[in-house]
Amino acid sequence: FRRLMTLEANAAIDGAFAGGATEVLVNDSHWTMRNLLAEELDPRAELLSGGPKTWSMMEGIERGWDCCAFIGYHARAGTANAILDHTYTSSIHDVRLNGASVGELGLTAARAGRFGVPVVLVSGDQALAAECHALLGDQVRTVVVKEAVSRHAARSVAPEVARNRIRDGMRDAIGRASPSRPFVPTAPVTLEVDWSLTVQADHAAMAPGFERSGPRTVTIRHADYREAFRAFRTMFNLAAG
Repeated sequence: FRRLMTLEANAAIDGAFAGGATEVLVNDSHWTMRNLLAEELDPRAELLSGGPKTWSMMEGIERGWDCCAFIGYHARAGTANAILDHTYTSSIHDVRLNGASVGELGLTAARAGRFGVPVVLVSGDQALAAECHALLGDQVRTVVVKEAVSRHAARSVAPEVARNRIRDGMRDAIGRASPSRPFVPTAPVTLEVDWSLTVQADHAAMAPGFERSGPRTVTIRHADYREAFRAFRTMFNLAAG
């Protein structure tokens, strides 16, 4: 599966250059962030691998880019008929950004948006595509490579077909005359995190500035989304204890 993941990254790289890109950075972002096979990655791209990373899935975004794409994403925790629905960790029941429920798609798009970078494409299942259009609008290209039947079952296209869809989608998204707008949450930013267990909220609420706003809910407020996200990362690391 690491090889399949690498080949999908290569498809996105190839599509980006076909659409006119001159530089591509691939940020390995799954789990320990050491999944992609470096020796098989398209040599036109740079690879950012390992962790921890301050900006997690958006590490390197601060260098300045015209756009970004999310390859192999999933729907937020609690989504029905979605493959491996979760938000960063199975300990998180829900996250609300300024009152709206979001998953990794929303949290990551906001991080890119804070640096002025729009999301132009996401790939995953049909539930992720619906989540993307509801949050980011129809300008973002969605590439559906599987239809979820349940959390652990899906009807998928062949790997080669998936790669072709990703390649064509990236080419078209990069070459589009009217790109997507960055997703920038209104400041000040409020992040409310609902944990699966009260003991996780006990741990998460230990840091100064975190508010225990419910039996399983811990809240962060900050004028800058970048700092709110860093606090969120600290929160779920504490909760893991």
